[in-house]
Amino acid sequence: MTIPQRRAARARGAFIGAWLAWPALRLTVAVLALTVVAGAVRAAEARAGEPPGQRAAHKPAARRAPPRKVSRKQSFSWLNPTTWPVLPVPMIAVDPSNGATLGIMPTMLQADGSGRIVRIIAPDVVHNDYFGTGGDVRWLEYPSTDTRWSVNAGIMQRVDSDFAAMYRTGLLRTRRWSLATALRYTRNGAERFFGIGNATRYCAQSVYTGQRLVLRGTIGWNITHTWQLAYTLLARRVRVSGGHLPGVVSITRRFPSVLGMGTTDELLERLAVVYDTRNSITLPTSGADVTVYYDAASRDWTPGGSMFTAAGADARFYWSSTRRLTIAVHVDLRYMLSLHAVPFWALSSIGGDRSILGGRQTLRGFDNSRFYGRDSFVANIEFRQQVLSLNTLGTHVELQIAPFYDVGRVFEHSATFPIDKLHNVLGVGFRGIAPPSIVGYVDIGYGGEGAQVYTGIDYPF
Repeated sequence: MTIPQRRAARARGAFIGAWLAWPALRLTVAVLALTVVAGAVRAAEARAGEPPGQRAAHKPAARRAPPRKVSRKQSFSWLNPTTWPVLPVPMIAVDPSNGATLGIMPTMLQADGSGRIVRIIAPDVVHNDYFGTGGDVRWLEYPSTDTRWSVNAGIMQRVDSDFAAMYRTGLLRTRRWSLATALRYTRNGAERFFGIGNATRYCAQSVYTGQRLVLRGTIGWNITHTWQLAYTLLARRVRVSGGHLPGVVSITRRFPSVLGMGTTDELLERLAVVYDTRNSITLPTSGADVTVYYDAASRDWTPGGSMFTAAGADARFYWSSTRRLTIAVHVDLRYMLSLHAVPFWALSSIGGDRSILGGRQTLRGFDNSRFYGRDSFVANIEFRQQVLSLNTLGTHVELQIAPFYDVGRVFEHSATFPIDKLHNVLGVGFRGIAPPSIVGYVDIGYGGEGAQVYTGIDYPF
């Protein structure tokens, strides 16, 4: 393919990516419309027992009839989603790396007496262009604002499978100790690698199958409500093998000598100092969350730092200029101090929707881990504007629209100026919120290689 042809292909890809982002946007609007209709139906039912004159005229409160108590047990109606025992949520995902995924996710939400969601059960059945038909089962528990746990498992017809279990307690730091544990297994046949460096080209992409087994535990000593000293132990086994997707070259052909092929066992120890003044761990509107850490990773699950050592800082700041607007800022800087034949997947990386301490950082206009390098820098800003707030489906629901701007880069030398030659992303996020613990999002970002659409639970940062 000639250079003009490649440029034309990338231009077409950017246009197609932007166009494909619209189904997710239409889905978001449809869900919001459903929520509004449900709220309107519920309000109409609540007001159905009022005399006609009181519904039509706004009389003083002293002259109004007392509000009618509405029973929580309402008769089933196809026209009222608040009476449905299960919400059939359509799933539409368009990912340049993983292909198109279509399916349905019957979702059951359970709330306590105050309307706070305490349980989500969400199985799904999906079909993917690359991996065939499959499904997932998700069970999320929120017994209190201080504790949460979840289990999910899934398998596809070809290649892909996953299992994850997570438990966290002491989130509010009102006790002396906090604890977090997680076990995860994933097998993904559509992971991409473009080479190492900040200027790798999109046309150099390759595909590989990544298989990971990760066990992680963190214990935090809450010195005060604001300050925490945390120790993390992570054991990981990673297996990288050639990928087999139509139209994409396998990593074993394009990068046969890259470090990290085959199976690698890693043991990572982390010591972190945390300063946290956020007013909420899930839905922060003010305060700061700053972490400074040191990592030592070794091969074969034996301590000693024989693979690499690294240090970094991750800072998140939140301001609310009005009750409905929150400005969120995130900055992350990571330096790898020493390296000894480090696998490519253990290097610093940027790209995707998630910010992981000591790992991949947020750059929402590019593939997951699009750029690998020794060191990394990212900065993100969001303007989280609340546009809707109502009580429906048994709980309180809010909608946010969040324009965002992401920048980032990787680099090989500590003397490099981190904010030079940055990759830029502009985008907008749509957030559905059920306070105080639930955030779901659809983020659409546009970068130098076209549009990307990401969906998930919790804020990206």
